[in-house]
Amino acid sequence: MTDASRFLIGLVTLSPSTTAALAGFKSGYQGPSATPLRVLRLLVGGLFRPKLNQEKWHSSSRTGMRIVHPQELTRFRPIAGTGIDLYWLPLGAGGNFVRFNGRVYEALKARLERRPARDLYHSALQVFVPEGRYVVENTPVVDDRGRERGVVIEGSVGARWAGRFRMFRYEMRRWLGGVIPDISEAVDSPRRLSSDLSDARRLLELMPQIPVLVWGRDELQAGEMWNSNSMISWLIARTGLDAGWIEPPAGGRAPGWHAGVVAAASESAVAAARIVG
Repeated sequence: MTDASRFLIGLVTLSPSTTAALAGFKSGYQGPSATPLRVLRLLVGGLFRPKLNQEKWHSSSRTGMRIVHPQELTRFRPIAGTGIDLYWLPLGAGGNFVRFNGRVYEALKARLERRPARDLYHSALQVFVPEGRYVVENTPVVDDRGRERGVVIEGSVGARWAGRFRMFRYEMRRWLGGVIPDISEAVDSPRRLSSDLSDARRLLELMPQIPVLVWGRDELQAGEMWNSNSMISWLIARTGLDAGWIEPPAGGRAPGWHAGVVAAASESAVAAARIVG
């Protein structure tokens, strides 16, 4: 499949901001499924800003903004002690529209590659250090209060010029005490990647160095688009853990994972060459 066709299919169906916008960015919106008129109103109507209170959390997810109730946060308890936990979240968890969109994307890609269609997964981490628990996740940019969510980088979706508009930007969070909104739908999770405190600290320290590539494009010529999974696998690999052997749940696929491993390997090789030189 050409880079152009991969981009067109991937941007429409997997882009965090495109799918979130089409799904409705549910910030206080609990009505019926999106229609063209509702999509237009949501895109221009300024319904992107969440409201926080003591009873509910609003946080971004693959489907945009949704309400996270406190009881939902206890359903997938982390493994005790310091370390790094990996979570696999079904694409579109918490929203039927995005899930359907993902299935269409995977059906098309599977047909082009002449293989059976698989379930698609988005990855996120929880990192435990003595100071507390950090949520590490890539999401759409939902407002200008990223510092409250521990945002360390922002990048463009689809094309660099598109990043001038908030709906075409992504953010990477290092959120102390944060939430993974769809954690209750995680599959085969959590997976403990390391219980070493030094690994946990290194991963957190590496976050500002994540390559700020265009989401949905293959700028590295790695054979697949750069996306949320790429950033997670890059972090794991650069921490010194073997991200190449990590696989999504049985029968599933994590688009973009390999791109992050390729980027990390390239940077490690360059760093090693500098040391030798």
